[in-house]
Amino acid sequence: MVLKVGYVPEHFSTPIAFAQSKGFFKEQGIEVELIPYPSGSGHLIQSLGDDSIDIAIGLTEAFVRGLAQGNESYKLLGTYVESPLRWSVSTGYNRDEISSTLELQSKKVSVSRIGSGSYVMAFVLALQLEFDQPFYESFPVVSTFKNLRDSVNRKEGVEPSDAFMWEYFTTKRYYDNKEVKKIGEIYTPWPSWVFNARAETLRSNREEVLKFTKAVRKGIEYFNANPEEAIKYIYTNLDYSEEDAKEWIKTVTFNKNITEASSFDYESAINKTYKVLIKAGVLKESEDDLIVQRLSNGVVNDI
Repeated sequence: MVLKVGYVPEHFSTPIAFAQSKGFFKEQGIEVELIPYPSGSGHLIQSLGDDSIDIAIGLTEAFVRGLAQGNESYKLLGTYVESPLRWSVSTGYNRDEISSTLELQSKKVSVSRIGSGSYVMAFVLALQLEFDQPFYESFPVVSTFKNLRDSVNRKEGVEPSDAFMWEYFTTKRYYDNKEVKKIGEIYTPWPSWVFNARAETLRSNREEVLKFTKAVRKGIEYFNANPEEAIKYIYTNLDYSEEDAKEWIKTVTFNKNITEASSFDYESAINKTYKVLIKAGVLKESEDDLIVQRLSNGVVNDI
């Protein structure tokens, strides 16, 4: 079979690209089709559900939320990126009426999809800032990063909003070219990216999924051993400057032991995440026992 792998085409995807270009998938005897999802983790979850992809690499908070709410179409396999994600909060460059995250109470925050990282982290931000309920007026769903930028700049054809959240280094070049402006940032209190597989794929092709993770592990080893090549790949193939690629690579830690069950920290990746999501109001506290059971059933870290 051809494993269809959905990924977000950002700097974090570099070890996966190396696994493909350096022949690590081929070494494992598997054929992999890499499918970019610039619209993010919410779209990845949707595509696992409609059988469009077999494996997805996405944001921890989005996939934990999906499992906690009863999505049984996929299983979470383990951590891909151990370091936290730096989320930047942005508004339109000429939006002089908004200069701080504290001003977002009861405002419109645009997201790529309901359930995506941009949606979930808006609640975590509101929790940290101690906003009153309801935190925001609404969440315009605009699908893509470009539409998020157009939304806060109130361009025609996109529902307007007051702010959005996206990874800092992916957003930075649009600060530099004065398309949007930064009004704040927040770090995830958990490891930032996870592997996930469609439940049916895991049942019927478990060995191929394991071979995929082994190849990505080699991609991570290559990334760590060849930082200059990684930097060049990022600034020549992705939407980053050389300077930003150099700065980002200093901050990221990939899971070097992704094929080992002992490398998965359930407490920090799962328990801490869902408890924060309950506090933020993303999940209902009254369903705590049910959430624990759903997460236990949905996490498989011993493939």
